[in-house]
Amino acid sequence: MKTSIFNVKNMSKNNICIVGLGWLGLPLYKRLVGLNYLCKGSTTSIEKEKNFKSKGISAYQVKIKETEIEGDIEGCLKDSKIIILNIPPGLRRNPDSSYIAKIEQLLVYIKNSSVEKVLYISSTSVFEDEEHFPIIINSTLPNATSKAGLQLRKVEELLKNSMEFETTILRFSGLVDQRRHPATMMSKRASVGNPNAPVNLIHREDCIKIITEIVAQKKWGITLNASYPIAKTKGKGGRLPLTDVNTPSTEVAIQPQLSGQS
Repeated sequence: MKTSIFNVKNMSKNNICIVGLGWLGLPLYKRLVGLNYLCKGSTTSIEKEKNFKSKGISAYQVKIKETEIEGDIEGCLKDSKIIILNIPPGLRRNPDSSYIAKIEQLLVYIKNSSVEKVLYISSTSVFEDEEHFPIIINSTLPNATSKAGLQLRKVEELLKNSMEFETTILRFSGLVDQRRHPATMMSKRASVGNPNAPVNLIHREDCIKIITEIVAQKKWGITLNASYPIAKTKGKGGRLPLTDVNTPSTEVAIQPQLSGQS
């Protein structure tokens, strides 16, 4: 395994809070701890909190609702200088819920905490699906009109406009790994609409490396779109061999105009 492009010995030991120790957040937590960061994170259930703590993971049960936050959110945020917001909207399961209201509840606590930097994990779904398949770069303005896309756009603006901390927006395209494979998703569909449309994906390992580089290189106050540079089509994406999503890159360099496609 190649060494990272930054020197671990020179990394600041800022306390980091990861809100959302799930599919992405948990391995990210383990990676950051391995790089000598002081980390803690949140999970939505008491059972998971107990399970994490039994494994030496500094976890807090926190459940963010539209009108309140249950659990020890103050303890989770205490002494943290950096917070990584890894909370998906969840609008597919609960289409009538307000993701904006949930983040507004959380913002009250963040603004009254020691947090100085926020890394918000967003999505390229802030961009509208268009027939001419535009190339999206970091300066491209979000234009999604879907309910989920509009809520993500509003949350991004809420965070960027907050004066109490500095925010970096990181938008990932479709998330995959060796288990979460596009072939599995496509196989559940009877047919695939517009099979020649590009499908933009990114491996979880690449997501983790990008996040750690943002923190290490102190890339705050910027917006990045992250996707594997070669887009598959929907038709071909459903027939990808597993090796296509099991070969993440080994190094990540954060550039001011790192491009990505919607």
